[in-house]
Amino acid sequence: MSIKLIAIDIDGTLIADDHTITPATKQAIQTATQQGINIVLCTGRPLTGVTSYLDELGLNHQNNEYVISYNGSLAQTTAGKTLAKYTVPFDDMIDLGVFALKHGLKMILETATTLIATTQQIDQYAVHESKLVSLPLMYQSLDQLAAQKDHLEISKLMITGPKDDLDQVLTTIPDELAAKFNIVRSEDFYLEFINPAASKGNALQLMGTELGIDQSEMMALGNAQNDESMLAYAGIGVAMGNSIPSTKAVADYLTDDNNHDGVGKAIEKFALN
Repeated sequence: MSIKLIAIDIDGTLIADDHTITPATKQAIQTATQQGINIVLCTGRPLTGVTSYLDELGLNHQNNEYVISYNGSLAQTTAGKTLAKYTVPFDDMIDLGVFALKHGLKMILETATTLIATTQQIDQYAVHESKLVSLPLMYQSLDQLAAQKDHLEISKLMITGPKDDLDQVLTTIPDELAAKFNIVRSEDFYLEFINPAASKGNALQLMGTELGIDQSEMMALGNAQNDESMLAYAGIGVAMGNSIPSTKAVADYLTDDNNHDGVGKAIEKFALN
């Protein structure tokens, strides 16, 4: 079967290390679009961190083009029509926040408009996320957040810190707390907590139902643990050359890295006529 939908992660996949789309990858994507293939950017970022790439690829503000953000928590058309939205319940955020405080960890909340740090000592990783996804960063304590719980829509939570610290965190989260989230690792220094119903793979399944596209007609490309559900779901799962070992293990095919047109080469190989 021919490929009708291509889901592409952004960081470490679509974009090179300098945060640009290489000319060859851009050309392959535009050719695929011209051939009627749906290109779906599928990322852990909020929409504010995706807009410039949608604009560059000519995909933005379209009723028949789609974007998946917050690691599958939000699926929508690029014109803004929501297909699915999964948020984190306030009480679950409080439980994770208390766990983070007890263990001396940093937690941030991500909403559609703001990044909120729950400790006054804001680390470099929260600042990096703020700049990366173009969201303002502010501090609010858990009790300040409680005062606005009825109006707070949490798209995802993040515990940030050095790789070794987050490796240790994963071994100490109680099962009862872990069961409240889908926990994914997008970078060595980001541990992300989203609604358990949300994942990139589930979002692709929803997209297939919406568009009448079978999973065998989908290709997905990614490089990190948060991409693995969509690589496993799509008919062709492609891992970037710079992928972590577990992502390479679930993929059907290994392409070049993000600095050497890996996305463009995979699209040419599997999707273009």
